[in-house]
Amino acid sequence: MAKSRLPASRSVAALLPAELAASAAAAVQDILAEAASANTTRSYASALRYWAGWHQVRFGQPIAVPVAEATVVQFIVDHVARKAKAGLTWELPPAADAALVAARIKAQPGPLKLSSVTHRVAVLSSLHALKKQPNPCEQPAVRHLLSRARRAAIKRGERPTKKTAITAPELEAMLATCDDSLEGLRDRALLCFGFATGGRRRSEIAAAQLADLRQVDADTYIYRLEHSKTQQAGPTAASTPDKPLLDVAAHAMTAWLAASGLTQGPIFRRLWDTRLGDGLSPKAVGAIVQRRAALAGLSGDFGGHSLRSGFITEGGRQGIALPALMAMTEHRSPASVIGYFQAGAVTVNPAARLLKPAR
Repeated sequence: MAKSRLPASRSVAALLPAELAASAAAAVQDILAEAASANTTRSYASALRYWAGWHQVRFGQPIAVPVAEATVVQFIVDHVARKAKAGLTWELPPAADAALVAARIKAQPGPLKLSSVTHRVAVLSSLHALKKQPNPCEQPAVRHLLSRARRAAIKRGERPTKKTAITAPELEAMLATCDDSLEGLRDRALLCFGFATGGRRRSEIAAAQLADLRQVDADTYIYRLEHSKTQQAGPTAASTPDKPLLDVAAHAMTAWLAASGLTQGPIFRRLWDTRLGDGLSPKAVGAIVQRRAALAGLSGDFGGHSLRSGFITEGGRQGIALPALMAMTEHRSPASVIGYFQAGAVTVNPAARLLKPAR
C-alpha cells in the first residue's frame, strides 16, 4: 500500500488510531442526540429514570451498567401481572410501589402494561449496546420470559389500546365545531392538514413548516414531508415526500394563513385571543383533537393518532388500494398498517357476502 506523503501537523496533537478521543466521543453523543426525535428522547429519558428509581428502591443502591441478567428478570416479574389462585399478582412489594408513586416516578400503583415493560427493557438494551457492555436483555431467559408474558397477557384478554379512529363522519362532525374565529380557523386547518396529507402524526403536525408548504392553485397545496418517524434520515428513493392538500383541506389552509398573516415558521401556532405565539407542541396538537371531538359529542378515546388511524380506516372503507394509502402515510411495512386497513374494509369485503340470503 502506498504511504501517504502528508506529514503529521506539529500544531495538532496526534491521536491514537485505536482509541476514540474524548472530544470525538462527545461529538458522537451530540450527533446521536440531535438525530433522535423529541418524543424518542423523552421516552428514553423517562424509561431510564424509572430504571434508576426502581433499582434504588428495590436494591438500595444506584443502578450501574452492565446490569445483571437476574436484575432484568426481577424487573419483569415485579411489573408484569400473572394469574394466581387469589387473582392477578405481581412481585413488586407494596411499600416499594408506594415509594415509586410518591417520588412521581410511577403514575399509579399496580402492575405496568406489558408494552411499557417491553419498552423499558428495550431502552436498557439500547443503553448496553451504546456502551458496548454485555447485554442482559438479549439473554435467552429474558427474551423467553417476555415472550411467555406476552402470550399469557393475550390469553387473559389483554389487547393493545388504540386511539379511536377519526374517519370521515367523525372528522366532519369535528370540523362543524370550528367557527370563523382565529382559533376555529386554526383548528379546522390543523384537522384537515393532519387527515388529508396522509394521517400525519401529532409530532409531524407540530413540526410542519411554511417553508415546506407550496400553493399550486386555489384548490391545491403540496406539503413536502422532509422528516418523519419512518423517514428519520429524510426522503429516500422509495419514499413519496410530497403530500397533496386538496379542495376542502386546501381552502381551510388558505383561510388560516390569510387570517393569521403567517409567511414563515411553524404553520400551526399557539394563540392568545388574536395574538400568535410559537409553534404548537405535539401534546397541544393531541389536546386540540380531543377538545374538538368532545365539542362534537363524539364518544371514544381520541388523540393525535386518531387522525392517522382514521385516514387508513377510511381508505379501507372506500376501497383505496393499500399501496396508495402507504404512499401517503409513509408506512414502510404493510404489517403495521394492515390492521387499520382491514378494520375499515371488513364490511365491504366481498368474501363476507358468500352466504347469500334465501330468495
